[in-house]
Amino acid sequence: MRSPIFLITIAIVFFIVSLGSGAVAAESSLSAVGPESISPGELMLRRLLVSASGLIYWGGVIVQARRVRKKIGRIPNLKPKGRKERVLWVGWMIVVFGWIVQPVFVNETAFVPALAHRAALISGVALIVLGYLATLWCYAAMGAAWRIGIDTGGTSSLVQAGPYRLIRHPIYSFQMVMLVGAALLLPTLASLMILALHFICASIKSGDEEVHLTKVFGGEYREYMTRSGRFFPRI
Repeated sequence: MRSPIFLITIAIVFFIVSLGSGAVAAESSLSAVGPESISPGELMLRRLLVSASGLIYWGGVIVQARRVRKKIGRIPNLKPKGRKERVLWVGWMIVVFGWIVQPVFVNETAFVPALAHRAALISGVALIVLGYLATLWCYAAMGAAWRIGIDTGGTSSLVQAGPYRLIRHPIYSFQMVMLVGAALLLPTLASLMILALHFICASIKSGDEEVHLTKVFGGEYREYMTRSGRFFPRI
C-alpha cells in the first residue's frame, strides 16, 4: 500500500503549495476572457471539487484495503504481479495523479466552451456524489471478498448481490461516472484523456478478471455473464 499512500501524500502537498499561484493565474486569465466567462470563484470551486473527489475516492480505497486486511489477515492483493499488471498499474497511477493534480494547473482558457456553464457544474457534482455513494454500496456488497488485483487464493463464493446482480464490474463503472463528473467540472482535453485511459485500463483488467473467475467458478460464472453486463446492465 505504500505506492498509493505516497502518491496521494505528494498530491496533497503539491496541491496546497500550488493552489495560491493557480488562483492568481486563473483570475488573470478570466479577466482577459471577458465578463461572459465563469467567475474566478466558480473556477476555484470546480478545481477544488475535482481534486477533493480524487483524494476522497482513493483515500477511501486505502481505508477499504485496511478494513479487508483486518478481516482476512493479509493485504487484499494490492501489489501488481507480472509485466501486464505492472503496466496497468502505471496506467492507473496516471489516472489517479491526473484526477487529483490536473486542477492545480487548469484554467478556463482550456475549457470546452459548450460545457463551461452552470448546468455542467451541477451535473458534475451530482455524478461525483452519486458515483461515490454507489462505490460504497459496492464495498458493502463485496465485504471481505473485495480485492484490487486478481487473487488466486480468493473467496469460494461468487458475489452477485447489490449492484453485482446486474453489473460484473460496478466499481469500475462508478469510477467512470465520477470521472465523467470531473470532466464536466473541468471540461478539458486532459480530463477526456484521463477518462479514456481509465476505460482502457478497466477494460483490460476486467477482461483478465473474467478469465480468472471463469476458471474458478466455471459454469456458474458463464451463466452469470449471460445475464449481466461488464460495465452497464445488460438490456
